[in-house]
Amino acid sequence: MSSHILMLLLIPIVFMAIVLFLKGKQAGYTALVGSVLTLTVSIILTFHYHNQDWVVEDFNHSWIPSFGINLHFGIDGISLILVLLTTLLTPIIIFSSLQSEKQNSNILYSLILLMQAGMLGAFLAKDAFLFYVSYEVALIPIYFICGMWGGENRIAVTLKFFIYTLAGSLFMLVAIIYLYLQTPGNHTFEISEFYKLSLTTSQQTFIFWGFFLAFAVKIPIFPFHSWQPSTYTTAPTAGTMLLAGIMLKMGLYGLIRFVLPVCPAAVAEWNTLAIALCICGIIYGSVIAMRQNDLKTLIAFSSLAHVGLIAAGIFSMNTQGIQGALLQMFNHGVNAVALFFLIDLLERRSGTRLMNAFGGIASVEKQLAVVFAIVMLGSVGLPLTNGFVGEFLLLFGVYNWNMWAALLAGLTIILGAVYMLRLYRHVFFGEISEASRSVSPMTLTEKIISYKLVLLILILGILPNLILNISESSVNNLLQMISNHSNIAGI
Repeated sequence: MSSHILMLLLIPIVFMAIVLFLKGKQAGYTALVGSVLTLTVSIILTFHYHNQDWVVEDFNHSWIPSFGINLHFGIDGISLILVLLTTLLTPIIIFSSLQSEKQNSNILYSLILLMQAGMLGAFLAKDAFLFYVSYEVALIPIYFICGMWGGENRIAVTLKFFIYTLAGSLFMLVAIIYLYLQTPGNHTFEISEFYKLSLTTSQQTFIFWGFFLAFAVKIPIFPFHSWQPSTYTTAPTAGTMLLAGIMLKMGLYGLIRFVLPVCPAAVAEWNTLAIALCICGIIYGSVIAMRQNDLKTLIAFSSLAHVGLIAAGIFSMNTQGIQGALLQMFNHGVNAVALFFLIDLLERRSGTRLMNAFGGIASVEKQLAVVFAIVMLGSVGLPLTNGFVGEFLLLFGVYNWNMWAALLAGLTIILGAVYMLRLYRHVFFGEISEASRSVSPMTLTEKIISYKLVLLILILGILPNLILNISESSVNNLLQMISNHSNIAGI
């Protein structure tokens, strides 16, 4: 098991180094092989986890012993879901990028693999300092991906994104160092030791805001979101897929891994404000999405609304909310990548992604219309698509916390249907526009990518327990830990 964990981290790094010395399509296909190998390792881990035929082991090696820093990686049901998402989407993102020629493509694919390694490191880290390093390592490649291959004003937009994320991370670093200094004896950065600390409510509040500010920027949660729409719109499609599909999940994962178990008293005190901000993001993101003409910007604001609901489910601090959040993190990653892929497909053929430039594509390309419809319905949360069970559990979790909050959070479903159906009507129905006439049939590669994503949307809609069963025991252990801390503190 520990060897599998090492392989998850080393394969992307080794292939990143190899790809740097290759050119053109050769670099892309080599990167694809590396990402598929990493996916294979994660599938093996998942298969064993489902069959419960291995004992959980960690890779733990002393790194900087004088400061209690270890190279400590491990996996549980919560992190396994995010590992699966990362290793599943990365080959899809690389494969889709092969559709168009890019300058310095070897650097692009190397950066994607480095980013994958950073994100996997964050999801697998059992040492808080190691988590912070991995968290920052994942930021560096996306900065260069957006800055080198992005669209208009890419430097200014990317710099804004970098400053926002880096500033937020500094709050997290302060919180981690503070927790390190509270550990007894020879101080350690071990996350498990942080869970054992008996912190006062004021100490927990300090820790809560340090982590919350960092993760609220990364997710993003309203009003820390202003970097997101412009970055998603300006970034190349591969960058947008990485950001929306995987990277923002590091912030949501951080809430579950650090905020809930380390400072439950502060969460109980401040989750009303946190959920209120999440609901503001749901309504704001949805309303702004309804007014967009640029398809990519529309999906960016849609993402703000969806992750707001996920974060609200986490702060509800109950089984339904957290299980729904984990399921919907996976589903949102799949749906976001599918939507950005299909929008990129339209833009490459027509030279535009403005909604009012299209019309009548369903009369020209019926296959594309069906694929887009299924992806759209998954995003809306239609029953038997992947978004339905996740959103139901999230709203159930928020309802168990507060009925009125659930009613407001439920607007994400209603408003989501409004702007997604509006998008579909404008693009696929009506008179055939000049831009729509230029939309040629999907290539074999595009069909393979599209059908895989559609299949995932339908399978997870019918069999959500494929994901829920992975995280169930870990979520129960997490809630039991929070309950024990609350009882000790008299909350």
